[in-house]
Amino acid sequence: MQRVVILGASSKPDRYAYRAFRMLREHGHEVIPVHPALIEIEGVAVVIDLDSVAGPVETLTLYVSPAISEPLTDAIVALRPGRVIFNPGTESAMLQSALDEAGIPYGEACTLVMLGTGVF
Repeated sequence: MQRVVILGASSKPDRYAYRAFRMLREHGHEVIPVHPALIEIEGVAVVIDLDSVAGPVETLTLYVSPAISEPLTDAIVALRPGRVIFNPGTESAMLQSALDEAGIPYGEACTLVMLGTGVF
């Protein structure tokens, strides 16, 4: 089991971030959704920002555009996740460079596909 933070979590069933939330939980992972305007998703408390995440994080999976993630670079690096997953459409050369400098591994992949194929 991993502690997984979803940046850009959603309570809308048609969103990939919501599907990832459900699938991660189905696979037994502890999920910490992050969204500034949500209070809870299916009974799981949502944290307002990355600074509100306490404790170690094995994976940070991104569901926000670079316009949102790049201003959060310092908070992402401070979180010190074991890895960062850039889901399709979230790729950012600037953020990836900062992760390289901090020694934080990352990959460009789809969390849903990774879970579905057993390589998460």
